[in-house]
Amino acid sequence: METPPPLPEYNSSIPNGGNPKEINVNLPYTGLEWEYTFQVIMGALVFVIVPGIGLLYGGMCRRKSALAMIFQAWTVMSVCSFQWAFWGFSLSFSRTGGPFIGDLSNFGLKNIMAAPSWGSAVIPDIVLAFYELMFCACATMIVVGGSFERGRILPSIIFGFCWSTLCYCPIAYWTWNANGWLFKLPALDFAGGGPVHISSGSASLAYALVLGKRKRLGEKTLYKPHNVSIVFLGTVLIWFGWFGFNGGSALNGSIRAMIAIWNTNFAASCGVAGWCMMDYIKKRKFSVIGACEGAIAGLVGITPAAGYVSVWCGAAIGFITAIVINLFENVNDWIRIDDGLEVFKLHGIGGMVGGFLTGIFASSSVSALDGIPTLAPGGIDGVGSQIARQLGEIAAIASWSFTISFILLTILKYIPGLHLRITDEAEMVGLDLDQFSDELVGEWTLFADDGVHIRRSFEEITHGVAATETTAGDATPEQKSEPKSEPVSS
Repeated sequence: METPPPLPEYNSSIPNGGNPKEINVNLPYTGLEWEYTFQVIMGALVFVIVPGIGLLYGGMCRRKSALAMIFQAWTVMSVCSFQWAFWGFSLSFSRTGGPFIGDLSNFGLKNIMAAPSWGSAVIPDIVLAFYELMFCACATMIVVGGSFERGRILPSIIFGFCWSTLCYCPIAYWTWNANGWLFKLPALDFAGGGPVHISSGSASLAYALVLGKRKRLGEKTLYKPHNVSIVFLGTVLIWFGWFGFNGGSALNGSIRAMIAIWNTNFAASCGVAGWCMMDYIKKRKFSVIGACEGAIAGLVGITPAAGYVSVWCGAAIGFITAIVINLFENVNDWIRIDDGLEVFKLHGIGGMVGGFLTGIFASSSVSALDGIPTLAPGGIDGVGSQIARQLGEIAAIASWSFTISFILLTILKYIPGLHLRITDEAEMVGLDLDQFSDELVGEWTLFADDGVHIRRSFEEITHGVAATETTAGDATPEQKSEPKSEPVSS
């Protein structure tokens, strides 16, 4: 019988794993190379979620504001990559720190290279840093959904940097760092129900509150996705990326990682079933958007539980989470907010449901599959107190993220010249024309070939001049042959 290779050991005297000019820093991982290769692949899958969210949000918006959400997939990835390398990873995963936040011992990724990581001995620090960066980017991308159709891009970028530093990093530290107070409690969160979903959903709620409601709120067109196909494509990318999101959270290629991947697919599938069932009971019709929401609900619900629960419990979590979220269909009206992308409903409430159900269904027989073994019993194993600990985690994360986000946004709102929200005139013609240079989702033959005339129409509207006053000499052949209309439609 072949003996497994010994696990690499961390040496505090050489925190970076050694000088590569003097020793071969790869030797400790001989025979274990597939472990960190698997982890990098899982991180690459998580990356796909960020543009997937951008497409989902872009499709859910009206056409005139779709590009703003798609564009922010890249601004978020850019900002979070810098923030994570600058101090985010150190604040979240440094080996030293108190119960609430890490220190800056790894500032600028200092000593983050070949040493066995804090999270798993079989993957180097640099691999863990790459993988966890993707979680920070996903959470931040979810948050910006609270700004859709009325939030300016520059303040959103600044808020993303501040939020990831003051909200995501402390919460990730509490939850996953061995020094964190939630980790020691212990609260069970396998892949980010708290740091990613509850925190981003609560922050998005704060974003919607500070920005206020869109103008002409209540009109049916405000709630109509401009492109269901893009919504579907975005959901496909999110579902695909979630295999890395949950499967990689074991931080090794164990059987536990494999059951997390299975639970991910099963919960999402049962989430679709639960949501479509509720839609059919209410309306006697099906909905592609509803099916997409059901899939995301199942994915959100299983996130904290994926590596703790059995297959059928995972299916139940996805099904129950989708039904509960569906019952909150009118939550925006109940709390009088304009969260048109339903970020708080899907991620905030969904994350809370998933965290609560994790406390009920967590089983040591599943968590021990990593071979260490990790024992994490819940109510199903007779440890009912775990449910109370999960509720404590939910309350702490939601309150911290909402409060800090509300304070940050309020400060940004009153900084002279920054302006969180676009003007009423710009909102009428669309966020894209206000924030981008001659870009619009739609058919360009409706406008001038060189893009000058649509910009002129926008400037006329913002200065109070009716677009219908455009002279015949400025009109394109297509405009001359068509009845006069607003230059930009939703």
